[in-house]
Amino acid sequence: MRQTRPARAFLICFLLCFLVALAALIYPVYVIRPFRSQAPRELIVALAVLRYRPVVMILCGLFSLAALAWYWSREKRGSRRAWSAVCVVIVSAVALLSRINVYEVMFHPFERPSFSNADQAKLDGDEKVIAVSVAQVARAYPIRIISYHHIVNDTLDGVPIVATY
Repeated sequence: MRQTRPARAFLICFLLCFLVALAALIYPVYVIRPFRSQAPRELIVALAVLRYRPVVMILCGLFSLAALAWYWSREKRGSRRAWSAVCVVIVSAVALLSRINVYEVMFHPFERPSFSNADQAKLDGDEKVIAVSVAQVARAYPIRIISYHHIVNDTLDGVPIVATY
């Protein structure tokens, strides 16, 4: 079955919108994922993508909708119209997914931490901790625990604190 010019043009437009939206969704997640060091340049690019991603996603959505309207004005077959509408829904779904911060879904604050006395703590000698001292109270938060939560809400000597890294 041979594609018509409008079908080919719509397909190219859809693929362009889809690939741009998918790249804007995936690249920051790939670069800023936990337990991986980032090179300065790739981190700068990822943060720029995050900054401009809402505008890029809106443009991809609008461009794909405009392409759909243009294609529908030239294509009368219902099955091709339906498939073209599915393509626009796919671009819109990727755009909506970009509004979700996957790290907020993955990592939840540690609301009620439990603590041991220093002489009872089971830490390796090389283990890294975040140490906080308020008045006469001191706590150490092991990085290996915080790495799964990223935030520990706590109170030291009546002062609410947030330990994070």
